Amino acid sequence: MRTLCPNLDDENGLETVLEVPIPEEMFVNSHKHKSWQNMKTWIKSYSTHDKSITHAASVIGGRNAEIQLLLGVVAAPLIPHPIQCNHSINKKINDHPIEASMAKYIVQQYIAAAGGDHALNSINSMYAMGKVKMVASEFIEGDGLGLNNGKAVMKIKSAKNGAGEMGGFVLWQKRPDLWSIELVVSGCKISAGSDGKVSWKQTPWHHSHASRSPARPLRRSLQGLDPRSTADMFSNSVCIGEKTVNSEDCFVLKFEAEPSTLKARSSSNVEIIRHTIWGYFSQRTGLLVQLEDTHLLRLNSPKNDVFWETTMESLVQDYRTIDGINIAHAGKTCVSLFRFGENSEGHTRTRMEEVWTIEEVDFNIKGLSLDCFLPPSDLKKEDDQACGVVVNHEITKNSRLEYKIHRGNNPRFVTAVKGAAKIVAIDEDSED
Repeated sequence: MRTLCPNLDDENGLETVLEVPIPEEMFVNSHKHKSWQNMKTWIKSYSTHDKSITHAASVIGGRNAEIQLLLGVVAAPLIPHPIQCNHSINKKINDHPIEASMAKYIVQQYIAAAGGDHALNSINSMYAMGKVKMVASEFIEGDGLGLNNGKAVMKIKSAKNGAGEMGGFVLWQKRPDLWSIELVVSGCKISAGSDGKVSWKQTPWHHSHASRSPARPLRRSLQGLDPRSTADMFSNSVCIGEKTVNSEDCFVLKFEAEPSTLKARSSSNVEIIRHTIWGYFSQRTGLLVQLEDTHLLRLNSPKNDVFWETTMESLVQDYRTIDGINIAHAGKTCVSLFRFGENSEGHTRTRMEEVWTIEEVDFNIKGLSLDCFLPPSDLKKEDDQACGVVVNHEITKNSRLEYKIHRGNNPRFVTAVKGAAKIVAIDEDSED
């Protein structure tokens, strides 16, 4: 991971210190040089108040909708469980249904495997830095869903085979209710965070916007980086059985978002019908092996309501002990977006992949103040419409990009851009 960017104005000038380290792979090919220009232009556009969001979005004009889709969906999704600042977890397993009692016992075993109560409670803050590789692996449109013979089919090599967008991220957390993440992929940056009262997100193509619901944890933290928050959420779950995942026999815990939480996240135009999370805990080690969640939302329309189902499956791997705590250092997330409810020609399914590795982890960071988690000054509360949701096959004005498709571009990506108008653009947490 590199922490310095070449001086693009003066070859002999000092290099720029990067807030988000970048993987070495981005420096290998010379054509990646444009990524640095994109990032530099984006930073300048936000430092000048008279520049509009539209201008900021045009920074990545000339690239297809794939990067926008990847960052909006995979970069910083949230978990439906509100953040709990109380470190104590109810360990009583009596006076509960057998499924809930089993879940509490499995969570206790997970806490012990992760390092124990004393070690987890000693953590006041955390820092993690890593790299990611994202790719849109498949796009299917129309009647051919599930048969790969629809009107439009786009397939791209799997991320593990070298294709995809490279990037890096930095995650800061102070107690469970304060967190901040910055992620840069191919020169495009997305930021998200929580100040303990509200969760927010900022992208180059949309105003900073806040979640309607109370502050919630970052899903990336629950992928093996924050055992305390993981245990807190699944302490309210039920055990629904056993399953083998990645050659590991696992207990399966299921957590359903409460109706009050779903209602708080809904609006007049978007209704969150359900949000369910499954945790697969190894019977051998007690550690989290896989995290899966799915949520279904309905876009209200005068004609036919449109439904969107988002499913994310994350393998959590390569556990290493850091200061007595087991932290996952690698993993892979597969995402599926499915749109239905209209005529069959309007149905779409999009699949994405992310492979990540953690380069550095540290706890109890000195000097990490509350000022590090302040929301952006242009933060907006979205009251009337979901952020970046496509309605009537058109991308909302605030999230529109200036797509510039050149003749020399790969036709697979042209298909992706055309299909973007039928994808829940652009935020995975778009119902917020």
